[in-house]
Amino acid sequence: MKSVSTNGRSYRWMDRPLVVVCVDGSEPAYIPEAVRAGVAPFLAHLQHTGTVLDADCVIPSFTNPNNLSIVTGAPPEVHGICGNYFYDRETGSEVMMNDPKYLRCGTLLAAFADAGAKVAVVTAKDKLRTLLGHKLKGTCFSAEKADAATVALVGMPVPSVYSAELSEFVFAAGVKLMERDRPDLMYLSTTDYVQHKAAPGTPAANAFYAMMDQYLAKLDALGCSIALTADHGMNAKHRADGSPDVIYLQDVLDGWLGAGKARVILPITDPYVVHHGALGSFATVYVDADVRKKIADLPGVEVVLTREEAAQRFELPPERIGDLVVVSTRHVVIGTSKARHDLSGLKEPLRSHGGLSEQKVPLLFNRRLRGVEGRFGAHRRLRNFDIFDLALNCVEEKVAA
Repeated sequence: MKSVSTNGRSYRWMDRPLVVVCVDGSEPAYIPEAVRAGVAPFLAHLQHTGTVLDADCVIPSFTNPNNLSIVTGAPPEVHGICGNYFYDRETGSEVMMNDPKYLRCGTLLAAFADAGAKVAVVTAKDKLRTLLGHKLKGTCFSAEKADAATVALVGMPVPSVYSAELSEFVFAAGVKLMERDRPDLMYLSTTDYVQHKAAPGTPAANAFYAMMDQYLAKLDALGCSIALTADHGMNAKHRADGSPDVIYLQDVLDGWLGAGKARVILPITDPYVVHHGALGSFATVYVDADVRKKIADLPGVEVVLTREEAAQRFELPPERIGDLVVVSTRHVVIGTSKARHDLSGLKEPLRSHGGLSEQKVPLLFNRRLRGVEGRFGAHRRLRNFDIFDLALNCVEEKVAA
């Protein structure tokens, strides 16, 4: 059987169109809550006709590193994207990590296209488009920057980047592309606007998953294999009064060492900070002084690792992280200086991600899988970036309803 090999893995050719969906910020509780509410019948049916698993995402549990891990089948130490934002030591500047020049390997999307597959990629935010579409011979666009032709295809106006409709545009485009072009392989990536605002089981969250369920059912009816995961989970990050529970680490370090002696980088930073205020549970610190223990003793800090320890534990490129990596606890976030964070856009109590507490994600398939247990070694946990491997190499025929 024809196959494609890239980044140390071999993938069987699709026996029917494969749609891989990355639901941004979808902690595992969202789907069961929507199923329990009776608004997600297709997802409920997967318990009987498909495969329902969970997996661990990449740490830091942010969008760019995880989407790139999913489409390369490899951790950040291989593909190089270890955050949405980082400090470039070579240029001495803080930059967005959304330029393909930071990629260190090819994607399996491009590899399949090069082998003759018809490939389509639709992402919500434009920050991912250039990375996901790197060297891809196929269709690739974002809902955020959809042109007139794409809007006509979907039949929806371009939604606000801060809306649930941006993700719906992605699903609607996916269905229309499948009906019109029938790509062999399609990757859909949404935005976590809803998940930043609404906890699992709330009306807004259930409405989002009800919408998603309807589009997934349409793709299933079109004869597609569907595989769904998330880039990261999501947790409440606020105090009892609703105010964000923040460690302003730059202010702390400036107080200990003096201004300019340390630099705190927040890899969650991206162009869309309204719903999280650039506050997440993972930070890197560039500092010469020995402050590891003092940081570790701060209330709300879960772990502090050296560069070498973090690179090994989280499979990160060491030269793209700081001297220390700091991860906060489940309900706490890390900031730089209080004066640098504009939280005026936070209309609801803060929900965010980035830490170990947001690592668990769903891993769902509309087909039965075989040979999953032990596939990656007896003690190797399932990862979200195993999704293409499982969807292509471990499928059985779909069970009749």
